[in-house]
Amino acid sequence: MPVTFTFGEFLGARSVIGSTLAELGEERENLFVLTPDIGATLVEFRDRFPDRFIDVGLAEQACVGIAAGLAYDGNIPVVSGMLPFLSMRALEQIRTDICYPNLPVKIIGTHGGLVGNGGSTHYAVEDLALMSALTNMTVTSIGDPLMVGEIIRQSMSMTGPLYIRLAVGKKDMVLYEPGQHDVRIGKGIIAREGTDLTLFTHGTTVAQALAAAAQVAEAGISVRVVDMFTLKPIDEELILDSAERTDGRFVVLEDHLAYGGLASRIADVIADRRLHLTAFERLGIPQVYAGFGEDEQLRDKHGYGLAATVAAIRRAHAA
Repeated sequence: MPVTFTFGEFLGARSVIGSTLAELGEERENLFVLTPDIGATLVEFRDRFPDRFIDVGLAEQACVGIAAGLAYDGNIPVVSGMLPFLSMRALEQIRTDICYPNLPVKIIGTHGGLVGNGGSTHYAVEDLALMSALTNMTVTSIGDPLMVGEIIRQSMSMTGPLYIRLAVGKKDMVLYEPGQHDVRIGKGIIAREGTDLTLFTHGTTVAQALAAAAQVAEAGISVRVVDMFTLKPIDEELILDSAERTDGRFVVLEDHLAYGGLASRIADVIADRRLHLTAFERLGIPQVYAGFGEDEQLRDKHGYGLAATVAAIRRAHAA
């Protein structure tokens, strides 16, 4: 079975965002970039287009409101900041100012999941549930830094709002060779083919899912790994195909609350489409405030680290 990912190569998603926005700024005179005092990686855009760069200071609600106003004037605003605060402090503004009028505002942020060792106030662990609940919002969670630039480029032609979730964004593992997959908003990626069960994941845990699949392959278990980087709209056809091709055995792994994120969205598809599964396991953050620690340490502590993923795969395979 061919391995369709590359370990050991790292790139900062923040640098990709900065260079991509600067490039797009040359092409689109109506592109504005805004930040609530988190603009260190936007220096290239700021220096090239100072009249289209706005740093509002630590005021996420104001940042989103200004972005909405710019969009009403026919511009394409991109808001870049930390997701724990953009997703919660500015939730009302995102819902009312951006989603209600269906404006083309892009919200890009870091610190999705238990990353950064900032403690519970600085982890975005409810964000995907909140954003997926909003009418008109497209929701993505990206693990491969090279994908970020492609998604931003695609988003320029979108008529409605977009949410892009990243990890810390300073040192991210490159998972795919450039051009290896057809990356499209609304479609998942088969990161690794398999026949015994499907492991769905997104964002920060894609690399862990691939590592788990490689580990159990030594015991003869063939795992299809699906990078479901778009949670809304979710790729229903890929879910149906995976149920058929992997004997109705699903494991869902995510760096988010175990209920409300990807597992819940897949469960909705299962119920709505009346799928009959052999096994369904969900791995994510339990209903606790996670505390301090490195990301791998916290995943192990809260039951969705590599060892727990391998154990879930074995349970689903044995069902």
